[in-house]
Amino acid sequence: MRIGITCYPTYGGSGVVATELGIELAARGHEVHFISYAPPIRLSLDGERLHFHEVEVVTYPLFDHPPYTLALATKMLEVFESESLDLLHVHYAIPHSVSALLARSMAAPRGLPFITTLHGTDITLVGSNRSYLPITKFSIEQSDGVTSISRYLLGKTLKEFDIKRPIEVIPNFVNCDLYSRAADKGLAAHWAPNGEPILMHLSNFRPVKRLTDAVEIFTLVRAKMPAKLVLIGDGPDRGAAEYLVRKNKLEKDVFFLGKQDAVYQKLAAADLFLLPSQLESFGLAALEAMACEVPVIGTNAGGMPEVVEHGVDGYLVEPGDVQAAARYAIQILSRPDRGREMGKAARVDAKKKFCANDVIPAYEAYYKRILSEA
Repeated sequence: MRIGITCYPTYGGSGVVATELGIELAARGHEVHFISYAPPIRLSLDGERLHFHEVEVVTYPLFDHPPYTLALATKMLEVFESESLDLLHVHYAIPHSVSALLARSMAAPRGLPFITTLHGTDITLVGSNRSYLPITKFSIEQSDGVTSISRYLLGKTLKEFDIKRPIEVIPNFVNCDLYSRAADKGLAAHWAPNGEPILMHLSNFRPVKRLTDAVEIFTLVRAKMPAKLVLIGDGPDRGAAEYLVRKNKLEKDVFFLGKQDAVYQKLAAADLFLLPSQLESFGLAALEAMACEVPVIGTNAGGMPEVVEHGVDGYLVEPGDVQAAARYAIQILSRPDRGREMGKAARVDAKKKFCANDVIPAYEAYYKRILSEA
């Protein structure tokens, strides 16, 4: 198949999933064309089946904000015509599904089916805003196919938007060959030269991720035992986290790595992963950690319980309960095996439900079904 993929190229779950999906599809022989204003952060164009098409946005004094939605729709049509695409797959409803809807209308009567994948805040935050709710609902209902990354998000979409059409749940996934304990390249010894346990957090550092909670949890752990904290990512809450580290005099124990490629190598060095988010529609970073045999302490909110099984892969606490999270962290790291048994169970569960080798065929089958119906 010849597939066009549109996503946000920034540091976030929807862009990561879309990029990894494109890479996996190309490895299976499909022709994949990314259409966005910049190359996605994890995209390497080494393969001959992977292509990138830049959306150029015109700036003009009349426009306070460049009309990206219109420029994207035009580029989608252009790539459809020049590359003979079979379908478009857009990730994050706003504004990508609206642009795809416009592109399909411009392409008529030629068929340009498009699939919308809902990722989370496009439904729970942005799309449900009264300024966007009607157009989000309309573009979802007009999509040729719609998928959701979790059962939680499916229920939220049906309830908040009163959607009557079927939506397929296809979960996020991880390359279980790439993400493994063997991926550590000596980073554990670099960060913790005396063998201290390493706690880790990976996100876009937005308020919903509750980054400062991760620092507070670590502060409580550090009061009981030597430990190190590695923070991967960047975003608006980094300054608050840095202030908290300085306030608690933890500068020698906390590493801010910024945005990183090859995160599987970093995750494989961790002993415990912290994801204390206010809400996660899935929890992709937790899954990536689990594939690297790292137990997770997350929150019992949204789709996280579909990924992390409490007491098996790690533990779930209520959002904001740093005391409970710290108790579980100390409990795991104080064990003779430092949580290795729980980490191995986490990888078993990740392989059982979320490996790319199982999830990508589900997308391929869905593409074929939508093409046959369209």
